[in-house]
Amino acid sequence: MTAAPDTPRPPGAPSVASASLARILRSWGWIGLTGFGGPPAHIALLRRLVVEREGWMDAREFEDANAACGLLPGPASTQLAIFCAYRLGGIPGAVVGGLAFIVPAVVAILLLSLVFLAHAPPLWIRGAGAGAGAAVAAVAVHAARGLIGPSFKRVAADRARRRRWVLYLGAAAAAAALIGPYLVLVLLACGLVELALQRRPATLAVLHWGPLGALASAGARAGALGSLAWTAFKVGALSFGGGFVIIPLMQGDAVHTYHWMTNAQFLNAVALGQITPGPVVATVAAVGYAAHGLLGGVLAALVAFAPSFSFIILGGGRFERVRANANARAFLDGAGPAAIGAILGAAITLALALSHAWQFGLLAAAAVALLLARRGVVETLLAAAAIGVVAALAGAPV
Repeated sequence: MTAAPDTPRPPGAPSVASASLARILRSWGWIGLTGFGGPPAHIALLRRLVVEREGWMDAREFEDANAACGLLPGPASTQLAIFCAYRLGGIPGAVVGGLAFIVPAVVAILLLSLVFLAHAPPLWIRGAGAGAGAAVAAVAVHAARGLIGPSFKRVAADRARRRRWVLYLGAAAAAAALIGPYLVLVLLACGLVELALQRRPATLAVLHWGPLGALASAGARAGALGSLAWTAFKVGALSFGGGFVIIPLMQGDAVHTYHWMTNAQFLNAVALGQITPGPVVATVAAVGYAAHGLLGGVLAALVAFAPSFSFIILGGGRFERVRANANARAFLDGAGPAAIGAILGAAITLALALSHAWQFGLLAAAAVALLLARRGVVETLLAAAAIGVVAALAGAPV
């Protein structure tokens, strides 16, 4: 453990452990470079670092932090990484650790976007994209399946809540499949309905949405870059459940409303976000790149991840209260199953975006690999990409 007595401590945070900013940069950067596998892998790597290897946090504190991050909108594992760094180095630690965790993924996505989203990529690149893109809908169903069990377990003992859980899931699935650009309204509505039914004040001030909402509203009226900023803001601040919830939040804007990308390019972007390390939300950088080049990619990433830093820096000293807050839990009881439904609805639109018969066969094979054979997401997408390369070189349409 490296002492850093000159490092400012966050208000209310215990001072039992600290680390230099250089140490945080190295440790969190390594997780950002090697964190393949999505949020479960990130959480496991963080726990191994801060609890088991370094003893910077005890197991109970880490689990409480993980639970509190799960109550916040946006990418939970990213917020957990920022919070752990915040505990060790205050606000400077949160910024350094968060950026070290996020930047490798954003850079990788932008570099791959230069190739996969080019105007005339080589045939083998188009084949790889078509193959990996064909498997994306199966990846979405796989992600939703992993969330359904724990979510339903929380309401299984209450018949009325079970019924509402099904309604929230179904409403968001239909919204994601039919009215994608307005999905965020359905997610918010499900949370507010459950909040009202549990007789709690319909407010989530503890999450500090006010300033962020004002910025988003201004951005939505600011022209082309403002439209991109609004799309990225939805991904970072309103994606309850994180992970694949970002897909339906982005697809309507990126493909149908603003026409930044074709369906095939969007499938490529989603696949790139899955096969690169670090947070899946970095996928938004590919959408930004398609909209406005490298500047758009950087802007989208900045806007998408800004809420995560804001939640931790503004509220990290009160995480115990966030986890115990009945309003936040009630809101998530509605928004949580709605987020899972949105992922299932996104799977429908992703499957319908496929163009060629061989891609549907590959989608079926990917579903078997993920849902029955329980293969990993990264290896399944890479295998699908390889099959796509072979198919393209053999003359299959791409």
